[in-house]
Amino acid sequence: MEKAINQQKNIDTDRLISLINNMSDAVIATDSNFIVTHYNASALNLLDRNTSIAKNTLSDVMKIVDIDDEPVNLKTLIKSIKVSLTSDEFKLLYVDKSTINLYLSITPLHLGFGKEDGGFIITFRDITQEKSLDNERDEFISVVSHELRNPIAIAEGSLSNALYSIDKKISLDQLKNEIDQSHKQIIFLSELINDLTSLSRAENNKKPDIVDKINASELIQELAKEYIDKANKKKLKLLTNPDPNLEIICSSRLYVKEILQNFVSNAIKYTESGNIEISAKHSSIGIEFTVSDTGIGVSKADSLKIFNKFFRSGDYRTSQSSGTGLGLYIAIKLAKIISAQISFESALNHGSTFRLNVPNQKQ
Repeated sequence: MEKAINQQKNIDTDRLISLINNMSDAVIATDSNFIVTHYNASALNLLDRNTSIAKNTLSDVMKIVDIDDEPVNLKTLIKSIKVSLTSDEFKLLYVDKSTINLYLSITPLHLGFGKEDGGFIITFRDITQEKSLDNERDEFISVVSHELRNPIAIAEGSLSNALYSIDKKISLDQLKNEIDQSHKQIIFLSELINDLTSLSRAENNKKPDIVDKINASELIQELAKEYIDKANKKKLKLLTNPDPNLEIICSSRLYVKEILQNFVSNAIKYTESGNIEISAKHSSIGIEFTVSDTGIGVSKADSLKIFNKFFRSGDYRTSQSSGTGLGLYIAIKLAKIISAQISFESALNHGSTFRLNVPNQKQ
């Protein structure tokens, strides 16, 4: 009878160990003195260990810091727990000083009345990506809310002034100015909504359903026609220079045009004098489109970040222009979807050249 009971205990223990080892979350069990008694493969993997951690103290195998990267004394933390602790406000610190965000759960084991405490179960997993997405979401909401608030406030104020001007029969020039200010803000809101739509399309990483035949020369002339008024308002020359012998290529016309629109729009926005040139030539994979300007350029420091989501340069000349910092991020995403390549050259105060190399996709 006793032998059968022992066999059943061994079977139950083996089942429990097998269950723990097959968990995707990392699990460490300690005794009441914080000595590791059991652990699973996920724990070794997350701790970046390839040897046994049994019989080691918990603080020796697991270094924790808080969200401010300040060291956390695990022993003190665990002793402060009355029932259990669940938190996503800690990080796991590695030997090379790198960190990952953790979901951490610590539960004291109580074996029953009159018995000594049974130690602790620590469960943890890497939530770095989840935290990153949360931070991006918060940043997105903050940026978009800010960008929406300003133009709405300006448009509302301008329209209120316009109504006042009508009531008081103030000059037509002043009325026109107020309406013009409102119109500019509404255009900006429209561009912002277009950016958000493009962002959604780019983030979905969805390949276009239709592959179009693209006449590069016609596309360049179409872009020039759309942006000539904006260029003229700033007294900039908008030039086109397509190779006369360009062949038709197949790709997403929508995505190619959207990327080039971003390049041209930025070129006009950040150029105060001189010219913008849109050109195209043959490349080894298809056609290379180029947008060059004589604008303020990009510093070396900013050149490393201009394709990041929401990036806005600290240059005072850039901050004078409104924008969400989404344009180039969307461009690089769309280019990846159609297997195109984006590159650029720029020097502060000496203009920029952005290139889009579009492969010819066979239909």
